[in-house]
Amino acid sequence: MSTEWHKSTYSATGGNCVEIRAAITGADVRDTQNREAGHLTFDPSEWTVLLNRVRSQNR
Repeated sequence: MSTEWHKSTYSATGGNCVEIRAAITGADVRDTQNREAGHLTFDPSEWTVLLNRVRSQNR
């Protein structure tokens, strides 16, 4: 899995921020302000469902 974390572009205001680390095997998500709490891991199908639901709610 990639070791690079990327901050969400929607987190630019410094409020509720998340970081993503993506790879072919899925994606990890963590809270930028609470990194020591660990991360959630999604397999590719779960990640696709999550992204589709988030995108559909932002329309």
